[in-house]
Amino acid sequence: MSLFKARDWWSTVLGEKEEFDQGCLCLADVDNTGNGQGDGAQAEDLLLEVHLQDPILQVEVGKFVSGTEMLHLAVLHSRKLCVYSVSGTLGNVEHGNQYQIKLMYEHNLQRTACNMTYGSFGGVKGRDLICIQSMDGMLMVFEQESYAFGRFLPGSLLPGPLAYSSRTDSFITVSSCQQVESYKYQVLAFATDADKRQETEQQKLGSGKRLVVDWTLNIGEQALDICIVSFNQSASSVFVLGERNFFCLKDNGQIRFMKKLDCSPSCFLPYCSVSEGTMNTLIGNHNNMLHIYQDVTLKWATQLPHIPVAVRVGCLHDLKGVIVTLSDDGHLQCSYLGTDPSLFQAPKVESRELHYDELDIELKELQKIIKDVNKSQGIWPVTEREDDLKVSAMVSPNVDSVSQATDVEVGIDLIPSVTVKVTLQNRLALQKAKLSVYVQPPLVLTCDQFTFEFMAPEMSRTVAFSVYLKGSYTPPELEGNAVVSYSRPSDRNPDGIPRVIQCKFRLPLKLICLPGQPSKTASHKLTIDTNKSPVSLLSLFPGFANQSEDDQVNVMGFRFLGGSRVTLLASKTSQRYRIQSEQFEDLWLITNELITRLQEYFEKQGIKDFACSFSGSMPLQEYFELIDHHFELRINGEKLEELLSERAVQFRAIQRRLLTRFKDKTPAPLQHLDTLLDGTYKQVIALADAVEENQDNLFQSFTKLRSATHLVILLIGLWQKLSPDQVAILEAAFLPLQQDTQELGWEETVDAAISHLLKTCLSKSSKEQALNLSSQLNIPKDTSRLKKHITLLCDRLAKGGRLCLSTDATAPQIMVMPGGCTTIPESDLEERSIEQDSTELFTNHKHLNLETPLPEVLPLQGVSE
Repeated sequence: MSLFKARDWWSTVLGEKEEFDQGCLCLADVDNTGNGQGDGAQAEDLLLEVHLQDPILQVEVGKFVSGTEMLHLAVLHSRKLCVYSVSGTLGNVEHGNQYQIKLMYEHNLQRTACNMTYGSFGGVKGRDLICIQSMDGMLMVFEQESYAFGRFLPGSLLPGPLAYSSRTDSFITVSSCQQVESYKYQVLAFATDADKRQETEQQKLGSGKRLVVDWTLNIGEQALDICIVSFNQSASSVFVLGERNFFCLKDNGQIRFMKKLDCSPSCFLPYCSVSEGTMNTLIGNHNNMLHIYQDVTLKWATQLPHIPVAVRVGCLHDLKGVIVTLSDDGHLQCSYLGTDPSLFQAPKVESRELHYDELDIELKELQKIIKDVNKSQGIWPVTEREDDLKVSAMVSPNVDSVSQATDVEVGIDLIPSVTVKVTLQNRLALQKAKLSVYVQPPLVLTCDQFTFEFMAPEMSRTVAFSVYLKGSYTPPELEGNAVVSYSRPSDRNPDGIPRVIQCKFRLPLKLICLPGQPSKTASHKLTIDTNKSPVSLLSLFPGFANQSEDDQVNVMGFRFLGGSRVTLLASKTSQRYRIQSEQFEDLWLITNELITRLQEYFEKQGIKDFACSFSGSMPLQEYFELIDHHFELRINGEKLEELLSERAVQFRAIQRRLLTRFKDKTPAPLQHLDTLLDGTYKQVIALADAVEENQDNLFQSFTKLRSATHLVILLIGLWQKLSPDQVAILEAAFLPLQQDTQELGWEETVDAAISHLLKTCLSKSSKEQALNLSSQLNIPKDTSRLKKHITLLCDRLAKGGRLCLSTDATAPQIMVMPGGCTTIPESDLEERSIEQDSTELFTNHKHLNLETPLPEVLPLQGVSE
């Protein structure tokens, strides 16, 4: 163990693929508990994590809310300043403490922010003001909830670090001229235009007269950070960390001392020394080292596991002087200097004889008690018989007389809407009940969020909203979900224990479909067999056909609002129904609706042995075409994003060159850089439009793929007469994602799930079970492997394989199946041999070639980042 390595007291990694800098670390008593560490919190606990949508530039803690001296959290975004209140409540033992964050107020910024500082500007008492520096050198002062004024720093080109000195009531920064500059707050506050008669537009924009600087000091290098430390009430020092030196200045700008650094620094933190009249400084550098200086003397050097971009010192869990460091890739570490104390003492050895027979008897008794408890109570604790809250949903049988559809993209059809009413009935008093409703896009809701702050006991609340179709394609499901989250108060937790309850509802077919003209021919056809006589389609689908004389309608047409048509035919002689359409994915909703309505019809007749089956060939070729189309759009999206990134780098490079030309004192020709800038800008806009269009097409393709996947799962279940549990396993394997992204897509996720099924419950031998699946999901090169696995899954189901998810270690995992089942390929050579076996049952498919045309781009020579 090295004496000169920082001892790790606690560490963690923040976020994934995120970047951090010196403004991203703040050490303070943000929840106002008084001890700076939270009540009973453990260092390894993540107390609160909130996604704020916008990138965060800096966080600070101070007295930012009027009327109170409590500490609040200020978060600076590029175009917004937000102030939050962080509070903690004592929770139950099972749930632990709960922390909440609440937005107190926010300021929308007219200029892009760079950094901020805070303090008691002007000598105010009991509150802190905030000063934000913009990218164009403007200081914007906010007096808590109100905006005070804005002033431009004279000669500002690029913003530098900013700090506030409370003793001199001044702002200190380092300009792009490599000068430390100090500006009095009173001078900033009372600055006006040079010509008072022109107090119009320029002053309204915050542009005051040319400010008079209090003092300046040329340090000859750019500054990384500024920190102000007070010895006492009569003296303070200004510390400036440069690229090669760090400086200590007096209040008036005179150099107290400076130190030339051997390594390139990354961050620093000055603090008062235990020796009177001296200052200690922690300086981190790019060699993973942390140096501790007393004035200009190096007192200690310690090695860190990362390059720190921010460093703080604090007291955590009564441990004083904990050094907190943060790296640019999110490694947060609390460490201390020196070595670990040796506190271990070897315990006395007590020798005693072990009676193994008695231990076996005791173990069996304990196992019997555990088994009896699991049988009587189950895994989860027994809840009260009467629920705290009951949620029910009622869908109107008729469409709304006045459609609530707005902003639709369907076409010339009048888009209907259906009203859904959700009723909440509570037995006990509930707090903060929030109702969230979700339907499958492109279905949308007129309102999807409802909040109830308090619900008295035995109270009933009903809310109503409308559902309608917004897009020009059909949703994969006609099922909605209403989820209610609420808090139930208890004796130990008056604020309530969070709970969730949900209720599902089914939307009518008429919401997305209209009666249409039946078609005699179609590209895609399905035949569903039943064990009962055919039922009149008029009885099954009232409202989709006119009443005929014989009351026996055996053909019916449906027209979706997006334009596609589906025809349903009932056989007059056999017990069959045929569904046909020009689009394969459009068969799903009508087929599912037909089977559901047939089951409901025969249940009302008292017939319990009704069953459906499918005896045709599995339409895998049509299914694979949709998979190929979806995958091609994903690949095109990656290509477009790469091109957009290249053009953005080129655009910034041209901007830098133009800025250099414009700043040059001797004018020089632009050499057509302005033409290149305009052309690159047009390319960036065209590529951005192409990316958006591809994303829309990808979303529609994923919706169609989900519809086709639902249909394939339904046909496999009817084909092999699978139980509901086995169908649920197929749905979990084929439909793992509600949304498709470039980072985690449908193809790689489904391939991993199907491979797991093939290597477990559908495996042929123990050799296949021993194969390890990849722990990483990456986008594949093509879809051939996925399609082979889907074909192989159907092949093994056809030859007797059954789906199961047994967790019992003693249960046999190998399914006994008829001979001839192919094994799972371990290499590409084995996959080629599987193709020949698979084609005996299913036909091969053709790949679609969907090369989306990209915007024409012009490569720029000689311009680089």
